[in-house]
Amino acid sequence: MTQQHAINWFEIPTANFERAVTFYETLLATALRREDCSGMTLAVFPYQPEQGIGGALIAMPEYTPSSQGSILYLNAGDSLSATLARIEGTEGKVTLAPVALPEGMGFFAHILDSEGNKIGLHALQA
Repeated sequence: MTQQHAINWFEIPTANFERAVTFYETLLATALRREDCSGMTLAVFPYQPEQGIGGALIAMPEYTPSSQGSILYLNAGDSLSATLARIEGTEGKVTLAPVALPEGMGFFAHILDSEGNKIGLHALQA
């Protein structure tokens, strides 16, 4: 039986693809896999397809970075504070300091990425 998730794929628009890839690889301390697909340039976040929920940075003229609208929350790993500390020296910035969620739900924060997208980060530990 396939797993059902509210989200199965996401795309984060980029104005400067290489700058965005560097930003997210630094922020999340991971490598993104570059792909070209039908005229789109992608940098795919690590994920397990059989577990669902994957996503990528995308470079397409029709896509414009924005701090308006929906907010996507990325997994900040074991420590939200450690992830936020990696923003130092990048072109991103923290726009909402860590907020505690109800018991057992962890912590979240908001950032503006190097492209001007508002992105949420979530972790179980502050």
